[in-house]
Amino acid sequence: MKSTKIIYWISTGLFAAFMIFSAVPDIIMMDDAVKFMTHLGYPKYFIPFIGYAKILGSIAILIPGFKKIKEWAYAGLVFDLLGAVYSNISTDGFQAGMLVMLVIFAVVITSYIFNQKVYGKTA
Repeated sequence: MKSTKIIYWISTGLFAAFMIFSAVPDIIMMDDAVKFMTHLGYPKYFIPFIGYAKILGSIAILIPGFKKIKEWAYAGLVFDLLGAVYSNISTDGFQAGMLVMLVIFAVVITSYIFNQKVYGKTA
């Protein structure tokens, strides 16, 4: 059980850190974030909204308990990542650098699976 918790916390911590670090430029409307998101076709008002949503989702997956909220947070964060990949491919086509997202998806899947093992499934 101890190794299960270690894998859970490492994968969850890495994923939450990735999402938080990607949220901060959105929240403070850094020029690069605004340029990138508007290039993808998103309106400026959406940028801080998605940043705050990523922060809240990351906090939710880090707090033990609250199974239903955690499920929604995982779903929302994965939808965000899928939307980012889809938006990039739709706008600029596939680029080899996007393969990094496979690592991020592997980390979130690991986190989710081990969350189920550590805290149990939701009703």
